[in-house]
Amino acid sequence: MSAILPYQPTLQSLRSGFNAKGWLNEDVPTFLVQNDRQRAAAHCANVARAAYQLAERFGADPLAAEAGGWLHDVSVIWPNDQRLAAAEALGIEILPEERKAPMILHQKLSVVLAREIFDVRDAAVLSAVGCHTTLKAGASSLDKVVFIADKLAWDEPYDAPWHPALRAALETSLDEGCRVYLRYVWEQRDTLAVFHPWTAEACREMGVKISE
Repeated sequence: MSAILPYQPTLQSLRSGFNAKGWLNEDVPTFLVQNDRQRAAAHCANVARAAYQLAERFGADPLAAEAGGWLHDVSVIWPNDQRLAAAEALGIEILPEERKAPMILHQKLSVVLAREIFDVRDAAVLSAVGCHTTLKAGASSLDKVVFIADKLAWDEPYDAPWHPALRAALETSLDEGCRVYLRYVWEQRDTLAVFHPWTAEACREMGVKISE
């Protein structure tokens, strides 16, 4: 119980201090701006737009994709140095790699906020939110759409190094787009804090060669 007490009031205050109207395109920006995360609000809008377009293009549910885009980063209200404690308090299963690199926990934390603050119960949407950074084995088309939308909606003033290859790959298929980004992450593994096991599993399933 002692681990939960410091964070339970935070979740309760988020509920009581925020009045959701039931429209994610209004509720998510309002929530993030109220919590001083204006940049994240703009990023979520861009991901939602990209996800909708990709879903139309590749046969996923556009509205579900848009919802996943809006919700994927709502947990950035917890700074990186608080995410491990927040995840522990909320009873989230934490992998050893996530303890080493707590930033990655934001995808799981966003699932909790999607349910508890925005009352989202669609399992497919929650799945896409929950693997938007790492992807995972057995990913649905919706999971892949939100994963790729997040990578396309790069929120820096310069082009992401993976953009040209990713855009070209999407001319072939959504899966090829995923492979291009997974390969990029594998090639950059020595510069990363961790190589997440879900990413490794997705690589193996999609035929991206990695060595253990």
